[in-house]
Amino acid sequence: MSASAQGLADFIDASPSPFHVCRTAAARLTAAGYTELAEADPWPAAGRFFTVRAGSLIAWDSTGAPDRPFRVIGGHTDSPNLRVKQNPDRVVAGWRVVALQPYGGVWLNSWLDRDLGISGRLSVRSGAGIEHRLVRVDEPILRVPQLAIHLAEDRAALKLDPQRHVNAVWALGDAPRSFVGFVAERADIDPADVLGFDLMTHDLTPSLVWGAEGEFLSAARLDNQATCYAGLEALLAAPTGAQAGPQVPVLALFDHEEVGSTSDHGAQSDLLITVLERIVLAAGGGREDFLRRTAASMVASGDMAHATHPNYADRHEPNHPIVVNAGPVLKVQPNLRYATDGRTAAAFELACRQAGVRLQRYEHRADLPCGSTIGPMTSARTGIPTVDVGAPQLAMHSARELMGAEDVGAYAAALRAFLVPG
Repeated sequence: MSASAQGLADFIDASPSPFHVCRTAAARLTAAGYTELAEADPWPAAGRFFTVRAGSLIAWDSTGAPDRPFRVIGGHTDSPNLRVKQNPDRVVAGWRVVALQPYGGVWLNSWLDRDLGISGRLSVRSGAGIEHRLVRVDEPILRVPQLAIHLAEDRAALKLDPQRHVNAVWALGDAPRSFVGFVAERADIDPADVLGFDLMTHDLTPSLVWGAEGEFLSAARLDNQATCYAGLEALLAAPTGAQAGPQVPVLALFDHEEVGSTSDHGAQSDLLITVLERIVLAAGGGREDFLRRTAASMVASGDMAHATHPNYADRHEPNHPIVVNAGPVLKVQPNLRYATDGRTAAAFELACRQAGVRLQRYEHRADLPCGSTIGPMTSARTGIPTVDVGAPQLAMHSARELMGAEDVGAYAAALRAFLVPG
């Protein structure tokens, strides 16, 4: 299957939470002949494998000649959303309400008046141990209602308080009802067995390819499932075995980028560097071999990029227009909000030329705060030179985002060429 806008739409619709992203990717990898490895188990010397740690996944193909350096595509599985608080059940003016907590830089107003489902993970008692079960309710059970315009103090600029104004209604009644218990029952789990949970909302509107000539894709979580999908397609399209390229191709998808990546499975953890070292050790190499191989490696940190907005063109850096359906984007920021430097920019430019796609170059306005990616922290954590790249989009961090349909294939082609230079 080659990368396409409809393929990305299907990937996103199957993956409402980081845990589901990992499951969707794992299913594709397994179907392609990859084998899942548990981190606590011994690892084979060579082959096509992946490992999952909570909402993060790393996959690699170490078939072929040993002693090769690594080419890594990095991305993140999480997206800004509204998450369920630990004691969420409230009754307000006769409404049963679920208390929600904003996650990441969520654009709050975009979540109002939408039909919301629930997804994530329940940690439940299983015999004498604990089992982690993925859950998903794709029905309109939650809604965060907008305030009527007639009740607003300032109709021109309604300001949302993240503590008071983004809780969701889900039923009527005069007494609290257990929302987590309701979700457990929908997953055929005894609510009494629930020991912990990681639950989040998702917009139920399906992803859609649209436009006068089908040139756009509207979807939730383009930031950053577009990279998860394109990176997966790039890895699966890379030659293997005797035809393998000069580097070991690796796909590293991390959770928690939207909140700084500081977790046991975020980009600031030891997950990537540990996996790379274990690949070397499993093949019979030592610490010296590992350091030599990483010194010759490179990472492409993939995250979405800002297309020039037609209604706010003045918010963008002059002479750096970014257009949808015009190719992937190289992201540069001299204060290291992005990890790109001249060395790594050249490598990705070469990959785009190899893939036959145009490369656009983005810089952020100097008078506006710039977001960041897993790139700088991955580079610092591993010592591997890193380039920050992405695909252009509008409405970043909205509940529903927009990108060019043709950019999906171009992005995946550039990432594949990065994995297998030559």
